[in-house]
Amino acid sequence: MPRKFDMRMSVLACALMLAVGSAEARTLEGIEFPESFRAGAREMKLRGAGLLRYKVLFRGYVAAFYQQESRPLESSPIAQRLEIEYFWDIPADEFQKATVEGIRRNTNAASFETLRAQIDTFNKFYRDIQSGDRYSLTYLPDRGTELALNGKPLGMMQGEAFATALFGIWLGEQPLDESLKSKLLGEEIS
Repeated sequence: MPRKFDMRMSVLACALMLAVGSAEARTLEGIEFPESFRAGAREMKLRGAGLLRYKVLFRGYVAAFYQQESRPLESSPIAQRLEIEYFWDIPADEFQKATVEGIRRNTNAASFETLRAQIDTFNKFYRDIQSGDRYSLTYLPDRGTELALNGKPLGMMQGEAFATALFGIWLGEQPLDESLKSKLLGEEIS
């Protein structure tokens, strides 16, 4: 019987990351992530991946981060993608709350208010998910940020500032978890 997972708690809870493995194709907890992803003419390479544990004992999700080129996140915008496969059933409203909290944590008050309408629109794209479902966020500088569920696009949001804020939930100055950020960026391998 599937259990409910409180996404807000995952944002606030301490997380533990497990080993990622070598630079070869990534398989974590039986979940495979390809070495690259193509979006139109852009090819993004897998930069890092990891497992997020909730309250140390429970597997929350596995995630993988892709970039068109490996370079600092602060440089000019480049294509990037985050894939997350979940081990729990999670209602859409938990994703909405976690998105607001994560963006608020990584932006100042003025920036958050500037992005608020886009955040509200983006939050309408979320759907209830079941264990084994996979969300992906794909940012293409000339198109915007697309949210897809199991490969099916749910919506697109324009703007580099929005993409930076959204990806900041995992990769910003105050990410969901520092170790997860390091794993996704390929900086930490345990």
